[in-house]
Amino acid sequence: MGDLERRFCPFEIRAAGEDDGKTLAGYAAVFDSLSVEIWGFREKIAAGAFADSLAVDDIRSLWNHDTNWVLGRTVNGTLTLREDEQGLAFELTPPDTQMGRDALVSIRRGDVNQMSFGFATLEDKWDIDENEQYIRTLLRVKLYEISPVTFPAYTATSVGVRSGETDPVYGLRPQIPAEVQRALHEAATHDQARARLAAMQRQLRMARAR
Repeated sequence: MGDLERRFCPFEIRAAGEDDGKTLAGYAAVFDSLSVEIWGFREKIAAGAFADSLAVDDIRSLWNHDTNWVLGRTVNGTLTLREDEQGLAFELTPPDTQMGRDALVSIRRGDVNQMSFGFATLEDKWDIDENEQYIRTLLRVKLYEISPVTFPAYTATSVGVRSGETDPVYGLRPQIPAEVQRALHEAATHDQARARLAAMQRQLRMARAR
């Protein structure tokens, strides 16, 4: 899975059904919500981005993205995933093992209360917003797994020091398309030329007024 990317969802995971304490629920991703800046761009997920993958793929829930710690999977019904108007909702029944029970306790206590998801991009779109910021929209993805995470670390500071093609936390590093970078550069050059022209016109007016 060399094409794997990971993202953090700030929405909380919760224990559902306090009586039996066997089910977890929440959102693994939310739609149309811009991320912090990562690698020089911001990112959002379009509604429907997961639909194709949910229809055909066997998706896992892991603990902290660790493939040695499987909490559930869609093929056997211990993990259910669906898209709604807010995002990618899930319900998860961890195994009745020491690892599964520990996960439930940690989440119920609030020690772990946030989610991350691992995916591969199948289709995306790049734009430049009114603040001259690159915006990447995920239109269609292949979902591999969702994970309760201890340290999501989804901040501009932690990502800004990364380099190379892959990141130890976020996986594959997407590249801003060259044509999008050119468009921003050309717009900036045009703006600079207009600013220089305006300054020259002001100076000319001031000279004439003397």
